[in-house]
Amino acid sequence: MRHEPRRDSRGILDPGRLRRQVRFRRRLPAPALRPYVEHHWLVDWALLHGVGRATGVQFRPGGFRPFWRRPVAELTGQRRSLAAGPPPAGAATADPFAVGPVCPGSDDNRCRRLDDLLTAWGPVPDPLAAEATALVEEIRADRSILRVDDFARRHAVSTRRLQRLFLDHVGVGPKWVIQRYRLQEAIEQAAAGPVDWSRVAADLGYADQAHLVRAFTAVAGVSPAAYARSLANRDGG
Repeated sequence: MRHEPRRDSRGILDPGRLRRQVRFRRRLPAPALRPYVEHHWLVDWALLHGVGRATGVQFRPGGFRPFWRRPVAELTGQRRSLAAGPPPAGAATADPFAVGPVCPGSDDNRCRRLDDLLTAWGPVPDPLAAEATALVEEIRADRSILRVDDFARRHAVSTRRLQRLFLDHVGVGPKWVIQRYRLQEAIEQAAAGPVDWSRVAADLGYADQAHLVRAFTAVAGVSPAAYARSLANRDGG
């Protein structure tokens, strides 16, 4: 278990711009929550159009299932208010979200309120959730993982079991997870300098460069070449 928040920028588009425009930091949750929560994140900004702040939780993949206690796939693609809907059966309080705003005060106070909110929900340890978390972390760390069937064989499980486990505990299938992490690597390479996109496509398991470009554009909103140019222009390249 980590003793400090991770410091990489994976999953953040244009991290340099983020650092220039807002004050962004990560904080570890209370020790009892660390099997489920990667970190809390805090953002404060003072821009031309106003001043504001936001506080949030980065759950580990699979880490929300012990709180929700139902298949996480039922939440995929949805936005829900913290006050909307009943809490899971057996929650520690009648309304675990009734703790008021989580943004006022110091960083310590903001994180403490998040810790209190999550602790009140009474997460129940789930071996399958822990398994899902470990599998996703392996996919994140091992860039050679490109295919679900190969990954299933590595762990001596069927692709069907892997699919059920991921949908129930992560909310998306293993193919989606693999492709998203590999796309994050493509985004990192675009930010690093000139890129041979046909080689990157092959390295990341895409059928061809056009397939990579379509997937990249769907996630980033612009093509790989346009994203790389925008970074170079902003940095004066």
